[in-house]
Amino acid sequence: MASRTPDNVPPKRRRGRPPRDPNASEARQRLVRSGLIHLTERGYSSVGIDEILAHADVPKGGFYHYFSGKEQFGLALIEAYHAYFIEMLDSALADTSMSPLSRLKAFTRNAEAGMARHEFRRGCLIGNLGQEMAALPEVFRARLVEIFQDWQERTASCLRSARDSGEIDPRQAPDALAAFFWIGWEGAVLRAKLERHGQPLRLFADTFFNLVQAPKE
Repeated sequence: MASRTPDNVPPKRRRGRPPRDPNASEARQRLVRSGLIHLTERGYSSVGIDEILAHADVPKGGFYHYFSGKEQFGLALIEAYHAYFIEMLDSALADTSMSPLSRLKAFTRNAEAGMARHEFRRGCLIGNLGQEMAALPEVFRARLVEIFQDWQERTASCLRSARDSGEIDPRQAPDALAAFFWIGWEGAVLRAKLERHGQPLRLFADTFFNLVQAPKE
C-alpha cells in the first residue's frame, strides 16, 4: 500500500522559485503610496525607510524584495508621480469641450483643489526633489529635467492651439510661455505649501493668463 502524508504535515515545497505571494503587488503599491505621501510633505532627505515601512505596514524584507535601496525607491516614486501627474494634466488639456486657454486654467484650478484637500501640506514631488538636488543621488537630475520638459511640451502644445485660435497674442512663443509657466507655477506651489493656502497659486495663474491673453479689439 502506498504511504500517505499525514494531514497535519504540509507538502514539501518544490525546488526553484518560491510560491507567488498574492499580496506582493499590493505591498509594493502600499510602499509607493506611502512614499509619495511622505516625500510630497517632507522631502526625500528627511524621510527614512523605517517611517515608510511603518506607515505602509510592510516588513523591511518586503521593501528589499522590490527595491535595492532608497535610491531605487526614489526613482520608482518619481515615475509613479509622473504617471499620476500626466493623467491629471492631460485630462484638463485634452478636454475639447473648452477652449485651449480655458483647459490650462482648469488645470490650475484642479491642482489648487488637490492641494486644498490635503490642507496644502503636500507639494509637487518633482519640484520638491529639484530643490533638494544638491543632497540627492545624481541619477535623479536627468530624470527630473526630462519630466519638466515633458510637462512643458504638453503645455506648449495647448498654448500653440490657443495662439492659433486667437486666444493669446500671436507674437507670443508657446515654448517660451510653457517654460515660463512651469517655472512660475512650481514657485507658486512652494509658496502655497509654505503659507498653507491657495492665494499664491491664484495670483500666479491670474497674472500669467492676463499677460498672455490677446488684447481685446
